[in-house]
Amino acid sequence: MRLKVITTGGTIDKVYFDEKSRFEVGDSQVREVLERSGVTFDYSVQTLFRKDSLELTDGDRRVIRETIAADREHRLFVVTHGTDTMVETAAALRGIPDKVIVLTGSLEPSRFQGSGAIFNIGFAFGVVQTLPPGVYIAMNGRVFDSDRVRKNSELRRFEPL
Repeated sequence: MRLKVITTGGTIDKVYFDEKSRFEVGDSQVREVLERSGVTFDYSVQTLFRKDSLELTDGDRRVIRETIAADREHRLFVVTHGTDTMVETAAALRGIPDKVIVLTGSLEPSRFQGSGAIFNIGFAFGVVQTLPPGVYIAMNGRVFDSDRVRKNSELRRFEPL
């Protein structure tokens, strides 16, 4: 079974940028997380963007969609993404036939102690192997259909509509 990871940036990949504690999206941490976790199935990682999700455009979402739709080698996809516009990107990916697409991210950078990033990545990798074709969001230990979920920023979690 081959799985492809598409990285787009977001908080999951943010790093301290300067002495004023500003953050900037850095290199994706997914490959390192998977290697440290001893993942043994075949996967590949493709970085499309290193952007905060608030900076992603409709054009960027088209690129993500076209990349997944054109890929004939993979059926399973995990997309790492910032949480602020994850639902919008999930909506843009709906309708791609015969693909299982799971978006995940983190509310804290993966480099932070106590970040949910490692759990969310592992969770997404587990559920993508069990779901029927479609687009899903895997966050906070739950899997959501992409058209029945919202981010609750006040409570810092995703929840069903």
